Amino acid sequence: MKKILISCTIICGLFLGACSSKKAEDLYNLSAIEWYQQIIKDLQEKNLEAADQHYTSMAAEHVADPLLEQTLLILAQAHISEEQYELANFYLDEYLNKFGDSQNIAYIRYLKIKAKFDSFAVPNRNQALMLQTIQEIQEYNQNYPNVQYNDLIDTMFTKFNLAIFYLDTSIAELYKKLGRKESYEIYKEKLENSDFKNLDMIKPELPWYRKIFEEGIL
Repeated sequence: MKKILISCTIICGLFLGACSSKKAEDLYNLSAIEWYQQIIKDLQEKNLEAADQHYTSMAAEHVADPLLEQTLLILAQAHISEEQYELANFYLDEYLNKFGDSQNIAYIRYLKIKAKFDSFAVPNRNQALMLQTIQEIQEYNQNYPNVQYNDLIDTMFTKFNLAIFYLDTSIAELYKKLGRKESYEIYKEKLENSDFKNLDMIKPELPWYRKIFEEGIL
């Protein structure tokens, strides 16, 4: 009898837990403001996954609601704060597709470049993406020459080029060490033609757990 009571208690507990979980997750047919409030609550609880899911439902139920504009920017900034740059760019692209116009497009494209800039925590990685972002900055300055973000963009541009110079220096040193004379000469020429060649540059520091592997590579 005691075993039966224990089994019933466990089953009831699981059932009630499942119902509670379902109530929390299976939200639908909410007004736009209710979805917005739920997403803000998710972010306050540091639950970005739930916020993403609830945005998907909100966007499906309220395709053209004005609250989506603010929600997209909030989610993009939240993912940037958590260093989730790919998701941040997803929301910024969504914003451009839904609400991009001549009044805000320079700001949103600035945020996209900044998200990529912030993602380069390690100086000798993502060379292709780094070069792509440098090209995006050049296009940005060409398309938006007189906006308030130009100085910030130019600072990022300089830092990207410094990172490329550092990376080229590391590659040249590697080729020299390996006796790859032809490859070394190519990178040596690039360095000699660089605007940063006479710069007294401080070498970026790596955490000890990365240094073991990264300095062994370069």
